[in-house]
Amino acid sequence: MPSAPSVYGVLSAVVPPLARAVWRPTVTGLHHVPPTGPVILASNHLSFADSVVIPVVVPRTVVFLAKSDYFTGTGVRGRLQRAWFEGLGMLPVDRDDTRAAMASLDTALDVLARGDAFGIYPEGTRSRDGRLHRGRTGVAHLALTAGAPVVPVGLRGTEQLQPVGARLPRLVHVDVAFGEPIDPRGRYDGVPLGRARRLLTDEVMAAIQRLSGQEVAPGYNERPADA
Repeated sequence: MPSAPSVYGVLSAVVPPLARAVWRPTVTGLHHVPPTGPVILASNHLSFADSVVIPVVVPRTVVFLAKSDYFTGTGVRGRLQRAWFEGLGMLPVDRDDTRAAMASLDTALDVLARGDAFGIYPEGTRSRDGRLHRGRTGVAHLALTAGAPVVPVGLRGTEQLQPVGARLPRLVHVDVAFGEPIDPRGRYDGVPLGRARRLLTDEVMAAIQRLSGQEVAPGYNERPADA
């Protein structure tokens, strides 16, 4: 069984060009993603495949959190699945444990502290109705704490690439748009922290909406009990 680094080496060399050749995603604004240094990629969330699509088109490693179930499987299939997710740079989080979810923010800060890119979905979970829901302020917490810029990302078509419940991806067209970085440093001096987080999160979500073209939902997106 190959180690995660060797799996990652194979995946990073083979999967991105192969996926781009097969799906031929339309990518715009990629120059907005800095080639080095800490950065947060904040995206809308339509499909499980989003966490693969973004790393495929970004020419640097993007770390995402994935539910811990993907890392605990048994047998050959479980080991292969764990190696796949670890090879892609994903980190496990128990979404049903509030304390673990909070600790995941510390994990994200560690990623940013070492100068890497961290991917996050401010909606918290996939949109089942296709609308863009209100953003949770974790993205702003990370940006303000780490002093890292936020690059908004708008995805279109990934809900058809791998619809909710589908086991395998389909051959469909996908658009990935990157917006101008939002640098929080110095912008909220003197603003109460809670208010600053809300303002920054709303700014990020507005930028995502302009890129994705989604209808805006009035409230938060709640994860279904069986998700």
